[in-house]
Amino acid sequence: MASEYVVAAVALVVALVAVAVAVSGFSYLLWLVLRVFSAPGVVVHEFAHKQACDAAGVPVAEVVYFRLGDPPGYVRHHHPKRYRTSFLISVAPFLVNTIISLVAFLGFAWLVTTTVDVASVSAAVADLRVAPPETLALVGLSGWLGLSVGMQAFPSTGDAKTLWTRSSSEWRQSPLVLLGVPVVVVIYVANLLSWLWADVLYALALGVAAFSVVGWIGL
Repeated sequence: MASEYVVAAVALVVALVAVAVAVSGFSYLLWLVLRVFSAPGVVVHEFAHKQACDAAGVPVAEVVYFRLGDPPGYVRHHHPKRYRTSFLISVAPFLVNTIISLVAFLGFAWLVTTTVDVASVSAAVADLRVAPPETLALVGLSGWLGLSVGMQAFPSTGDAKTLWTRSSSEWRQSPLVLLGVPVVVVIYVANLLSWLWADVLYALALGVAAFSVVGWIGL
């Protein structure tokens, strides 16, 4: 009997280890897929930071547009002397990513509405089956770019903290800072809400807006 208990215990341990390895492997695979999916958005985000630094004359020490590490990308630059320069560098990705995401979604919406009959699911599926491969590739690419770039529009945690710290410490010294505080608060809250998929919802909202524009124009 004792040997049977030992065998059962060993089997249970082996099963638990196998389940843990499987869950860990699946989690890593899911993380890797999501990280690669977000690559275009990360590149655009960091590119916007870099261009804002160059435009403001702020020296850049190091740029990583994308990597599999954490964070996935970053721009290390000198500390700006003026508040408005810090503000510009911090909000640049939001403006650039939003514009590029919207343009990509406009292309996606136009391709979808001109390729498939969106009136019914069955008609849409039938149209997709006979659509040229290059058209389907463009649909997938534009949709991927729109969603990926839009998801990365929100400032990163570092961006939000930097801007918030400087705003809270300088608002008494400069009336100009007061004008930017409401925007800073919105940015900081948006960054916090990214844990609740607010960044995904924002990107989807851009997609809905693109479909509305295409439908309104009648393209």
